[in-house]
Amino acid sequence: QVQLVESGGGFVQAGGSLRLSCAASGRTFSMGWFRQAPGTEREFVAAIRWCGGTTYYADSVKGRFTISRDNAKNKVYLQRNSLKPEDTAVYYCAARDSEYASWTAYYDYWGQGTQVTVSS
Repeated sequence: QVQLVESGGGFVQAGGSLRLSCAASGRTFSMGWFRQAPGTEREFVAAIRWCGGTTYYADSVKGRFTISRDNAKNKVYLQRNSLKPEDTAVYYCAARDSEYASWTAYYDYWGQGTQVTVSS
């Protein structure tokens, strides 16, 4: 069982930047970030493979968000720039043990989430 702990959430003004971190207690095949705004379903944001660092992004965040990893520290980061009020959500870190054709589903482990609020 892998445990995930997110950090780095908070308040930021529109146009600002914020970096989220996720510490994993063990190594998995890939890691992802999801978010859930009030009254909406959880949506995929970005994902990365530990080996090779291949990344994948949701269209809504391409060019603004960057996912990266630190293999030595077992951490994954989500750098978010040019933040918009619609980026306000609880952000979740997730991990999965196997490779699938879809980047956006079949995650085995989830963190508790960290709140990000972007003010206009």
